[in-house]
Amino acid sequence: MINRSEADWLHFDVMDGMFVPNISFGFPVMEAVAKVCEKPLDVHYMIQQPERYIQATARLGAMMMNVHVEASLHLHRTIQEIHDAGMKAGVTLNPSTPVSMIEDVIADADLVLLMSVNPGFGGQKFIENTIAKVRRLRQLISDSGSRALIEVDGGVQGETAPRLVAAGVDVLVSGSYIFKSTAPEEIIHQLKAL
Repeated sequence: MINRSEADWLHFDVMDGMFVPNISFGFPVMEAVAKVCEKPLDVHYMIQQPERYIQATARLGAMMMNVHVEASLHLHRTIQEIHDAGMKAGVTLNPSTPVSMIEDVIADADLVLLMSVNPGFGGQKFIENTIAKVRRLRQLISDSGSRALIEVDGGVQGETAPRLVAAGVDVLVSGSYIFKSTAPEEIIHQLKAL
């Protein structure tokens, strides 16, 4: 269904039960999906020390590796290593982490992922402050000359998605809204049409 759909990427949420209070899946599952998925892979690590998995993620064939500001002690080095491994580098911010935390790496990031729910569980209620945060991030990108895309993950559905796009979001990540739908390809089409 994903291959047939208008989805541009497949977003993996990888959780370790330490950085976030849940465990999702690891490389055996991602490798199995990568063999059949025709979409570029966007791997979002909600784990401690994500830099340990840069080479393994590159071998997976991932297009994008997303790491949390809060989980990567030497963020600039991690971004460089992701690029050196042949992937695009995404930097992720939790809801309570201000946009100002990435001022010194924004020029090097290919994408900034704003979490619009507290990471760890699907199906949560959208955090309204995300709209204002998107606008602040859009301003930072503009002021710095960065070419980073803005991605939002969490509570993205029919009501929030148009407001996010209007605020300046480039990439929408939607899980429960799509996969709990009786017509997931149609939901993807509606989101893509925004």
